[in-house]
Amino acid sequence: MNLKLDENIDLRVVSLLRLAGHDVANISGQGLSSAPDGEVIDVCRREGRCLVTCDRGFGNRLKYNLSDYAGIVIIHLPSRPNFTFWQEAIETLIQELNTAEVTGKLWIIQGGTIQEYQQIESEI
Repeated sequence: MNLKLDENIDLRVVSLLRLAGHDVANISGQGLSSAPDGEVIDVCRREGRCLVTCDRGFGNRLKYNLSDYAGIVIIHLPSRPNFTFWQEAIETLIQELNTAEVTGKLWIIQGGTIQEYQQIESEI
């Protein structure tokens, strides 16, 4: 899976993702640190990369049409997470990517579990 790590993701997890066979890029490595959310998600869309972030704003399914993206993964952690929390979240992500498709979906990872959301269908 092609993944893009937001600047709020602990970069120590990159090796875990790469060892699991994923192509990993990060926002800061592209000079996009502090870029607006719209620019970040647009880069992910153009590159066909799933965004992995801690920014809960990307969970707004009315603002971000999930079918336009290769997936959005939001990791919820305690306010002062140690590396063990990061490792658990990334291992949960890796396990799920081995069995399920994130494209067009929102995954929220918290406490070793994943909640999956689809695009909200508009009623006309």
